[in-house]
Amino acid sequence: MTLFTRLRTRLAAEAGYSLVELLQVTAILSVVLTGITVVFVRASNAELDMNRRFQAQQVARVAVDKMRRELHCASSITPTGSTASISVTLPKQCPTNKTGAPLTVVYDTQLVSTNRYRLRRAGVAVADYVTAPNAFVYSTVSGRLGTVRVTLPIKPKTDAATKEWKLVADIVLRNSPRSP
Repeated sequence: MTLFTRLRTRLAAEAGYSLVELLQVTAILSVVLTGITVVFVRASNAELDMNRRFQAQQVARVAVDKMRRELHCASSITPTGSTASISVTLPKQCPTNKTGAPLTVVYDTQLVSTNRYRLRRAGVAVADYVTAPNAFVYSTVSGRLGTVRVTLPIKPKTDAATKEWKLVADIVLRNSPRSP
């Protein structure tokens, strides 16, 4: 046997994959990897959306909690025209009043964009992604202390698929006079 013949038989005996088999494996692998990538991207987007909603809700809870402490201490509440704002008079002994004299603070909602409002205290934003401008309802009932109902519907995304979350708090004005 010649060298050429031995080399040819050795090469013919080599086991390997054909080009068609390699293309099939590559196609199957690309389909599987595409599916896995889609799952990871959707999961990442869902986590981002969930975090955005949680943050908006948490900020609203903290804002209402601070507002509750201030309103419990307030000597008077005055609705300013609409239910979009209230004026709160804080006596000098309130912890949030650092002036040493009675202080009037305005809580209001400011339009940011279509169907998006920002809750503000004295012009400083305290909560965002509120979807309704009318957040405050002041009421007095005969023989009882005054109350303020704060309603904050929160929706960080404007699409129809995202559900709206609503925070409602009834705050009793401890230092208000009882209605006759």
